Amino acid sequence: MLQLMRRSQPYLPRLTEAAGVGSWHCQARKFSVDAELRLQGKVGIVTGASSGIGFVTAKALAKEGMTVIMVSRSMQKLEAAKEEVPGSVCMACDVANGASVHAMVGQILKKFGQIDIVTNCAGVMYFTLMRNLLYDQWKQTIDTNCTGIVNVCGAVLPHMLSSKRGHIVNVSSDAARQVFPALAVYNASKAFVNIFSKGLRAECVGTGIRVTDVMPGDTATNLVMQNTDSEAAEKVGVQIGEVVGKGFDRGSVLDPEDIANAIVYAVTLPGHVGLHEILIEPRDQMFGDPTAMGVTPEGMYSPQVATGRSNDPPL
Repeated sequence: MLQLMRRSQPYLPRLTEAAGVGSWHCQARKFSVDAELRLQGKVGIVTGASSGIGFVTAKALAKEGMTVIMVSRSMQKLEAAKEEVPGSVCMACDVANGASVHAMVGQILKKFGQIDIVTNCAGVMYFTLMRNLLYDQWKQTIDTNCTGIVNVCGAVLPHMLSSKRGHIVNVSSDAARQVFPALAVYNASKAFVNIFSKGLRAECVGTGIRVTDVMPGDTATNLVMQNTDSEAAEKVGVQIGEVVGKGFDRGSVLDPEDIANAIVYAVTLPGHVGLHEILIEPRDQMFGDPTAMGVTPEGMYSPQVATGRSNDPPL
């Protein structure tokens, strides 16, 4: 739920372009990959790309050969992140601002002539109790998680429809399926993304466009570090200012790479295959009532019986 090469391939040349939504930057370099570049020649947008799931997803898609447009509100953070994303282009844009989003998409189309994949990772998460009236945090949650995804999808859809192809990946949460305590607004925002994705997918039947909703469970990110409602945090075991999953055992928290790998899998499937939804949670996260079957977690959803990461082999 928490948004807890066989050959050398040159980077794109450095680009600089004045824009109301930010600047373009790309460093000239070379890198190598160990396998076939399955997304070679593709151009894609990753929002929320300066940190967390968005950043790791940008890296994973670039490793597959895609030209990644990294989008975030902070150009400074993007500049720091882009060094690890081969061939990336950075654009500062607030996805909640519709005019800025349309301007950004227009610049990408002008520069590259195509947008093949969009991965909407931008999101915020605040544990708040409704009685504490944190209106600014509620508004930011709705503006980013709901309005932001609608803005980006709306801006790229006409191009994808005319191209008769494209893939939109919306990162929601398992909170779209299950109500968690002290997260009324966040739960509602992710349920919105889930239903919106279903509706968009239905509208795109027969157009060549695919829509995938990815629903992560507890993932080790800094998603809740800006929380301020200490009463809500105490009730659910969140540590304000800490990375999601601190103190959890290995089976109770995902890595951002786990989500990125699922996204890469979805966008590299054959064109006739639609992977509509991916619910991906830690092995031991209790979906639903966390006290079921006699389990009484010390933290949010799982017993904090160990710290650190083990080397459990995959099944």
